[in-house]
Amino acid sequence: MHGPESASPKQRSLLNLPIMDPKWALTLACFALLLITSANLGLVPSVHSFFSHQTKTSSAPSPSPIPRLAYLISGSKGDLDRLWRTLHALYHPLNYYVLHLDLESPVLERSELISRVVNSLTFKQVKNVYVMKKANLVTYRGPTMVANTLHSCAILLKKKKNWDWFINLSASDYPLMTQDDILHVFSSLSRNVNFIEHTSRLGWKAGQRAKPIVVDPGLYMSKKQDIYWAGPERELPTAFKLFTGSAWVALTREFVEYCVWGWDNLPRTLLMYYTNFLSSPEGYFQTVICNAEKYSQTVANHDLHFISWDNPPKQHPHSLIMDDKERMILSNAPFARKFKHNDPVLDAIDVELLGRSINGTSGFVPGGWCKGTPACSEVGDVTHLTPGPGAKRLVQLMDTIVRSKAFSDNQCK
Repeated sequence: MHGPESASPKQRSLLNLPIMDPKWALTLACFALLLITSANLGLVPSVHSFFSHQTKTSSAPSPSPIPRLAYLISGSKGDLDRLWRTLHALYHPLNYYVLHLDLESPVLERSELISRVVNSLTFKQVKNVYVMKKANLVTYRGPTMVANTLHSCAILLKKKKNWDWFINLSASDYPLMTQDDILHVFSSLSRNVNFIEHTSRLGWKAGQRAKPIVVDPGLYMSKKQDIYWAGPERELPTAFKLFTGSAWVALTREFVEYCVWGWDNLPRTLLMYYTNFLSSPEGYFQTVICNAEKYSQTVANHDLHFISWDNPPKQHPHSLIMDDKERMILSNAPFARKFKHNDPVLDAIDVELLGRSINGTSGFVPGGWCKGTPACSEVGDVTHLTPGPGAKRLVQLMDTIVRSKAFSDNQCK
């Protein structure tokens, strides 16, 4: 049976179907293709919204006066309790949290983490803490940490639309100031500033990191193994410039979308390049942002951490102890790493810097949102911030790395 589209002009007239000029038919066909393609890409949600935008002017919603931070807190075997402690030290109802215990962690540990989150009255009420139930195997010398970070970014982009910065931390990190301090100071910053420590002066890393070719078994094995070395060595790339720096970053939502959705091919190209790169977490985001013209002028050259390296530097930094406390404070950094499990300096930070009692509380760091007895057992006004001395220190840091000539002088060089 023939449909109306195959009818002759006379038959179309009898069917009350209009005769269409070929050029209009082509125009409508292209328009329909545009709609279908855009819808598949998630760019045009509906025909109705498309026409609505043509008939009236719309503007993007104004950002909230108080930003929202999206945290990834990751750990491995034996890290359950200290990840839980770090989460409570970082918690604020405005923020979002993705928790990950990697595949090396026993199933019981990962199940216990899920159970704790599900049974927390605060987390149940606010619904801003997520556990990555499908654990990834993370080997820190290979690309799997980058893959895990991008995985958590994708989860946050899917779950929530209103966060402003993504910050990756480990269970061995700890804050040096309250979330009220951090949110208060970040409220005064442009929402397009990325915090990525970086340099193009590779030094010894050119020969020991960039030229060797490595294969990370973590990409295809279910248990951790050391990387494999392959040969011969490769030349340094000429299509893009390599940068290196800290694996710990604070990225804007816009830049995260650029890396995850990948409408430009650079993030994917560099992800493939860094698959065979030693310690790729120390170079991937640095190289992406400094080779992307749109974002290369948005970088504050700092990782927001206090980290103490041995001399000469080893694979991992020095574990922080009580003797390091004053240097931590003087750094004005909001975070520090790394700490041993339940080291006494963590109790000192809780009491002296975070205002958190280590006995008989709900475990959260007090803030303007806290209500109830014990302290912070109920959620009050989440927009009420009570910044303290930590905010003054963070302002000093931002004055140095963002609101100064150093911001532009230290970008991607």
